[in-house]
Amino acid sequence: MNSLKPKKLRAGQLIGLIAPAGPVLPPERISRAVIYLEKQGYRVILGRHVEAQHGFLAGEDDVRLTDLNGMLRNPEVRMIMALRGGYGCIRLLNGIDYASVRRDPKIIVGFSDVTALQLALYHKTRLVTFAGPMAAVEFSNPPDPLTEEHFWKAVTTARPLGGIPSSGTFLHQPQTEVEGLLLGGNLATITSLVGTPFLPKFKDSILLLEEVDERPYRIDRMLSQLRLAKVYRGLRGLILGQFTNCENLDPTRPSATCAEVLESFATMISVPTLNGILHGHVARKVTLPLGVRARFKQRGSKLEILESALTP
Repeated sequence: MNSLKPKKLRAGQLIGLIAPAGPVLPPERISRAVIYLEKQGYRVILGRHVEAQHGFLAGEDDVRLTDLNGMLRNPEVRMIMALRGGYGCIRLLNGIDYASVRRDPKIIVGFSDVTALQLALYHKTRLVTFAGPMAAVEFSNPPDPLTEEHFWKAVTTARPLGGIPSSGTFLHQPQTEVEGLLLGGNLATITSLVGTPFLPKFKDSILLLEEVDERPYRIDRMLSQLRLAKVYRGLRGLILGQFTNCENLDPTRPSATCAEVLESFATMISVPTLNGILHGHVARKVTLPLGVRARFKQRGSKLEILESALTP
């Protein structure tokens, strides 16, 4: 099945904001995000329940799903942005209107827990999505200039993005050039999809991973689970984004560092690995299209997007 690509975003079009995972607190972050997006020349519509709260969720599953499907079915909405991540997207996967996605593909943006939506949408429809800023996080205050510039470039051009403005380092290099379909996102979220009907096969892909607030042994446990579940079978390459606040916090407890865990893992699976790309739970980040062909080389240690993610 060929990739399903949305049309590029044009000035004046409608952006839909939803809270598919955790609650947005304080709610003023929502209004600040709306103001920012309107100043960029777009119209904005909010999901009816974006200020809801139900425990650690932004409202019960049915209301979050209602907001998501409402945006997917609204022909005027051309881009859907998550306000924030947190936890909860996995609870919605059975109820997504995948038929509407196939009929009218839209730009969908988010990262972290939104990885669950993005991988499910790719697996079920082959929709290309964007791992990038969330409206009430990066855009509720003046954004980092690189984050802002690269995001708007990513969602408004029908040309391949080319070189990503972020270089990494090679952890493992059995070959000098790697090319494949770029997929992935948050490590814990990907791990939670193992054994479900929503995790795509990563054969012939470059897998992107990032994480936040996990100790090194937990990182090792998740990577080991993915390895034992054969998620890495046929993988062309691995890209490691930012692993933020992922060090041992207890000096009395013996621990490897996060960097040591990642390097050991890259060697174990013997897959070319590019480490340190500016993507993840950091203010300064690049936006990466998921579901298009990409490449990285040992020389220059730079990621390139080879295929357009959007249509004119």
